[in-house]
Amino acid sequence: MDPIRYYDIRYVRGNSMTITVENGDVESIGSNFFGNAFIRVLGERGWGYYCASSFDPDDDRTKQEFVSRASRAAKLTNVQAEIADVPRGTPRSWDCSAMEQATVPIEEKVDLLLKIEAGARLPEICSTSTRYSEQYQDVWFEDCNDYNANFSICRTLFAISAVASRSGNMQTNYEQEAVVGSLNLSTCLGYGEMCAKRATDLLGASSVSGGKMPTILDPAIGGVFAHEAVGHASEGDAIRDDVSVFAGKLGTQVGSPLVTIIDDPSMHGYGYEPFDAEGVAFGPTELIKNGIMHAYMHSRETLAAVGTDTGCAGHARAEPGMQPLVRMSNTYIKEGDSSYDEIVAECKSGILLIGSRGGQVDPGRGAFQFNAKYGYKIENGETTEMIRDCSISGDILSILHNIALCGKERKMSSGICGKGQSVPVSDGAPHVSLTEAIIGSSGNV
Repeated sequence: MDPIRYYDIRYVRGNSMTITVENGDVESIGSNFFGNAFIRVLGERGWGYYCASSFDPDDDRTKQEFVSRASRAAKLTNVQAEIADVPRGTPRSWDCSAMEQATVPIEEKVDLLLKIEAGARLPEICSTSTRYSEQYQDVWFEDCNDYNANFSICRTLFAISAVASRSGNMQTNYEQEAVVGSLNLSTCLGYGEMCAKRATDLLGASSVSGGKMPTILDPAIGGVFAHEAVGHASEGDAIRDDVSVFAGKLGTQVGSPLVTIIDDPSMHGYGYEPFDAEGVAFGPTELIKNGIMHAYMHSRETLAAVGTDTGCAGHARAEPGMQPLVRMSNTYIKEGDSSYDEIVAECKSGILLIGSRGGQVDPGRGAFQFNAKYGYKIENGETTEMIRDCSISGDILSILHNIALCGKERKMSSGICGKGQSVPVSDGAPHVSLTEAIIGSSGNV
């Protein structure tokens, strides 16, 4: 057997429940139970992996058998790998098990979803859909150095969408809440009407006139910029592989001195984990600090490859039964000292973008394009008519340098990030004012 330089075992078991309601009918109710152990061994050259669907953390004999199987796989790799020695840290614990939520009868949850969805059936609304899900996980981690850790967590999600129609013109809106821990559906009773009202408002909104102009990003689309444009370009594997606009820029000015962007797995947001998929607990990492590239996010492997002075481990995440990848958790632009009214007044003439409908980014070239849910024109320092089908595009470094004001109040949004694997994340920002950005039409989404 090749020498084993290191091994660890991550076991995740749990259950999930999902309810969907469409156009007044309960479309589906489903439950899923899962359990996956992922064993990885660092052999003489590189990694070997083994995944098992059943596992007993107290069964030492089975553990050694699984390690042996992963070790045999490691013998076949030709890709050299190293890992950095890092402190494990102290997990910040939150009460996230939400067992009280699990005891609420499913009939009660269904009834609340039907009431919320009924509130969305306003005139001109032609379709509605509501989804609710709970996922409970128990996570165990141990390694060859006798390090052990475990935690339990629940993530809860509620989403509603509404489609409005008028004379062949169709507009869609959605609203979502996703939290770590319990979500009381009774607090979401107004979401249906709110979602539908926004969809019908969009029927009368005007299309955007494109061009370069002063722009304000609301916390949702500002958070998407922090996550997609800055966060992915700050991940250690992108730096290692030289496919990031931030590669080689540690200690250099990459944006306005007003800009600080942070990723914090210890924050009680949707991306919270008390320790990562390598057993490392870490707090806030300032990726950009006062406009200067300050640190990259790392796994133990990318930290060893790029250099231990380039950032912090504690950013390895994985789906159950899959290998760790460098990933974000809760990523945000730090608050400034400007009020919302000051930001709008200072803009004078431009555009306010609100919400996100996705987009695309190339971290290597530093180019991006994001679609807003809607927006408002700004004229004479005041918001005026509503606009739709609007997008922002440009290059990451230019936008960072164009940040002129940051608001006092930050708001986080939650979702799922896909990078070969899907993991829960949150992102956010205060209102952010840009001296100039390229605004265009995203089409009727």
